[in-house]
Amino acid sequence: MKLRVLCGAFAGVVVLFFSAHEAVRGGSPTPGGDGAETAVLKGFVRLTGALPPAARLSMNADPSCAKLHPAGLTAEDTIAGADGGLQNVVVFISDGLGDRTYELPHQPALIEQKGCVYNPHVVAVRANQELDVVNNDATTHNLHPLPINNREWNRAQAPGTRADMTFAREEVAILMKCNVHPWMRSYIAVFKHPFFAVTGKGGRFELNNLPPGNYTIEAWHEKLGTSTQKVSVGPGVTKELEFVFKSPAAH
Repeated sequence: MKLRVLCGAFAGVVVLFFSAHEAVRGGSPTPGGDGAETAVLKGFVRLTGALPPAARLSMNADPSCAKLHPAGLTAEDTIAGADGGLQNVVVFISDGLGDRTYELPHQPALIEQKGCVYNPHVVAVRANQELDVVNNDATTHNLHPLPINNREWNRAQAPGTRADMTFAREEVAILMKCNVHPWMRSYIAVFKHPFFAVTGKGGRFELNNLPPGNYTIEAWHEKLGTSTQKVSVGPGVTKELEFVFKSPAAH
């Protein structure tokens, strides 16, 4: 009987541990609110023109990484679908929320190092939200974020370990690199509010439970820069937006 009780207690601890470290790519759950009194902004981020040719990544600095990708890899800096849907764009409210404050999410955001690349390539978090960086590779990595508004730091990360980090101030976006593996680059966007999203393969985004008001919406891409729109939304309104970026290959 005692053994059965102990096993049950241990299983409960394991469930709690892994639930607390479930990944949230967008950085935070959407805030609570009455859907009849709040608004939704959703839409599409499009790339027009020819997709720039993706640069080939050289992993010669670490043969243990290179052998994981016998066909080679290409950079993830500009990825778009056949319909132009642009991936890895951070869409967020840049003005209009005033001095409202929001509770931090309980779940951490997550970046995995697997196959000597960062996954995801772009992540968005709340200011002071925990961000877990996991090294799933058999080689040592190096974590070196290069912020402007936050504190810079640089440390090694052994195989099979997890590093926890936080950023205290808003910043779009912080470059993180690995000094050991120069092709490894990712971006971390930091916000003081929960109204942001990172586009996936379809180029879509959605901002839920937004208080009615007048806002500036910004879309940021690491290579293509930023695009902004102003929008007014009332209670219970769902409004669709489209952001269009022009391919540099067309210039």
